Amino acid sequence: ESANFLGTNIRKTARKLAMRSESSMRFEKGLDINGVIYALDRAAQLLQDLAGGEVVEGIFDCYPQVAAPVEILLRPGRVNHLLGTDISIEAIKGYMNCLGLPFDEKDGQLLVHVPSYRVDLNLEADLIEEVARLYGYDNIPSTLSRDASRGGLNPYQQFRRQVTAVMARYFNEVINYSFINPTAFEQIMMPEDSPLRRTVNIANPLSEEQSVMRTLLLPGLLKSLSTNLARRNLNLSFFETGTVFYPGEEKLPAENLKLGAIVCGRSQINWMKHDIEMDYYYLKGMAEILLEEMGCPAVSFAAAEAPGYHPGRTAAVSCNGERIGVLGELHPAILEAYGIKERACAMELDLDKLYARCSQRIESREIPRYPAVERDLALLLEQSRTMAETMQVIREAASGLLEQVTLFDVYAGEQVPVGYKSLAFRLTFQSYDRTLTDAEVNAEMDAVRQNVQTRLQAALR
Repeated sequence: ESANFLGTNIRKTARKLAMRSESSMRFEKGLDINGVIYALDRAAQLLQDLAGGEVVEGIFDCYPQVAAPVEILLRPGRVNHLLGTDISIEAIKGYMNCLGLPFDEKDGQLLVHVPSYRVDLNLEADLIEEVARLYGYDNIPSTLSRDASRGGLNPYQQFRRQVTAVMARYFNEVINYSFINPTAFEQIMMPEDSPLRRTVNIANPLSEEQSVMRTLLLPGLLKSLSTNLARRNLNLSFFETGTVFYPGEEKLPAENLKLGAIVCGRSQINWMKHDIEMDYYYLKGMAEILLEEMGCPAVSFAAAEAPGYHPGRTAAVSCNGERIGVLGELHPAILEAYGIKERACAMELDLDKLYARCSQRIESREIPRYPAVERDLALLLEQSRTMAETMQVIREAASGLLEQVTLFDVYAGEQVPVGYKSLAFRLTFQSYDRTLTDAEVNAEMDAVRQNVQTRLQAALR
């Protein structure tokens, strides 16, 4: 009995059963399908000559799909174009004869008839490789390609590089495995019905701790933070840009690019400035710097709740009204699960959504030649009113002369009624074609006061 098996099936079966053998490796690479009868006759001859066997006439051949002969058109011009040589057609014909490859010549081209035992020859490039081998690699001159084009980064790659460059000013970059432990979802208090628990399982994991693909970056960042704190590396700020994976409708999983960051301790100090705690406001400031430099318009932070984050100290990050991430202080129970004894804050942003909404266009304008005018506005508001909401109402009331609104004081004490707070803003008015008069600025301030009193029920202080 003699047979030839399909190489792809043999490879899959041998790998699945972990039974690699010399025979399986031969069939994986492909054997001459027309050599089955020859091998059968040779085996019968050996049995007759060496073992005294008797060969019976006749062969039963099961060959349902006869392999079509392979013919490849070999163009000498193409050979020299790819190799950068000047090999004559006579030399190429000689190489084909040396290889035992019959051919027909027509119009300066060779139609090569590939024997069935040369299963590695399927394309013209395969024959050109054979020509190069016989011609000698050392004889091929080293020249620059005539069609060389200048490489570059596409807009998405430039965006990723810019995000990394901005974050690297303030954070240290870490690269974690894309595989995580399934128990990480319990450690970060992920609800049982959360879609983030729908993971892509790895068929052949190295260990149980790396058996599923990550759906968020937080577990890896927490592990990096815990490892460094255990080694007495204090005052840490890490970031990571990486892909997360979700079960997709197709065979392959869906992928999403995320940016994660985590901070713990105090900022780096020097002789010019004092250190500050890297808390929620520190991380929020870093996020604002990133989003501003990426050209993200209409950024807002609103109180929210997210698994793993401290209730009341967490914000949803939105761009143009769509949520692109979360930022806040981590829950103490999660920090305890990772052996972290200090407060820590983290954020995670969807870079694919951010890329779709940010602008790569850089706008500039001339330096104003006329002085700006500043006015202060102190408001008494209910505790439920947010700074972002108040600033939005102020901007809507003012005209294009309002250049900047800055919050410089927050107070809730003895002189403020219970349930209220005092917010003090500095408004900067600027014109690029004239010096503003007091009457113009007063009109702007009157419009602002009226709007905040009507919309927010605010009282002036």
